[in-house]
Amino acid sequence: MKIHEFQAKQIFRKYKVPTPEGSVATDPEKAAQIAANLGDFPVVVKAQIHAGGRGKGGGVQLAHSLDEVKSHAGRIIGMNLVTHQTGPEGRTVKQVLVEAGVNIDKELYLSLIPDRETASIMVIASEAGGMDIETVAAETPEKIIRVHINPLTGIQPFHSRKVCFGLNLAPEVIKEFSFMLKQLYQLFVENDCSLVEINPLVITKENKVLAIDAKMDFDDNAMFRHKDLLAFRDLDEEDPLDVEASKYNLNYINLDGTVGNMVNGAGLAMAVMDTIKLAGAEPANFLDVGGGATAEMVENGFKIILSDDKVKAILINIFGGILRCDILAQGVVEAARNTEIKVPLVVRMEGTNVEEGRRILAESGLELFTAEDMKSAGDIVARIVAE
Repeated sequence: MKIHEFQAKQIFRKYKVPTPEGSVATDPEKAAQIAANLGDFPVVVKAQIHAGGRGKGGGVQLAHSLDEVKSHAGRIIGMNLVTHQTGPEGRTVKQVLVEAGVNIDKELYLSLIPDRETASIMVIASEAGGMDIETVAAETPEKIIRVHINPLTGIQPFHSRKVCFGLNLAPEVIKEFSFMLKQLYQLFVENDCSLVEINPLVITKENKVLAIDAKMDFDDNAMFRHKDLLAFRDLDEEDPLDVEASKYNLNYINLDGTVGNMVNGAGLAMAVMDTIKLAGAEPANFLDVGGGATAEMVENGFKIILSDDKVKAILINIFGGILRCDILAQGVVEAARNTEIKVPLVVRMEGTNVEEGRRILAESGLELFTAEDMKSAGDIVARIVAE
């Protein structure tokens, strides 16, 4: 789950991570009121969407007067902001964050992510703050510092020293930076984060450390432990099909291809997507209905796939274990009865009650193609969408 910058900064302040003073507005008048309360100029007006690169897209503006605040806010609110993370379709901005300006001396990059390869929490830092970290990694990889923290022992003073020395921090800044890094680590662990990123993290001319940006993602599977964080969820920033799937506990991700697919098991779903691509087509979604799916869940998943206008054919690949083949078949038939199906179905199933599942599909009257193995299923569906 992603949240907005202003929401992430609320959590930062709870953990005593310093941020500029500011608040969020949904109209120019409110933005001007916030700026007036901040007192001094300049102030920054920042679009709030779930994407980076807002400044390059015109979504971050510096204002030196109340009139400029109103002008910038009026232009940004309601704009379709396109960045490298939104894709060409962009995102509609519905609110802006108005913050006090900062006397910047140095910009840094700082993030924490889980590193599955080493089973650790990795701190990534760089003196090249304000730039896309991907660009830094590609062009000047020597500027990136990586420090691995064992989650069983937690962050230790030597971890902070490695980061501080790698960033060439002045001695008078090290103590404050080390405290902030310790607090960020605590935040990361206690909230089951999958990403905490500050770009840029600035050192002011007064030698103060400030997070003037904030990005935070949470592990969806841990949200049952964090009911308070669910209040931060902004459904307008999520794909409507992803939102619909979450209502039925379906693991769904909308993609750009034309082959809808339904699979039970994340590993099998990835293999099916690879099969589709190897056959020369592109998957329209990732959909794992899970081992314990019911006929109702299968039906709901089927409806979500069919609601995607890009889908020209559907590939169903089920290994009948916990989810029996007859349950899947019944769900497909029920979905067909309740939804107008205009695309061909390719079905490959093996496992528990496979013969009964095939019988249900054969007697359903649906237009479908059966496949004996994954390769032939991929070849059939690729041929269909190419026609």
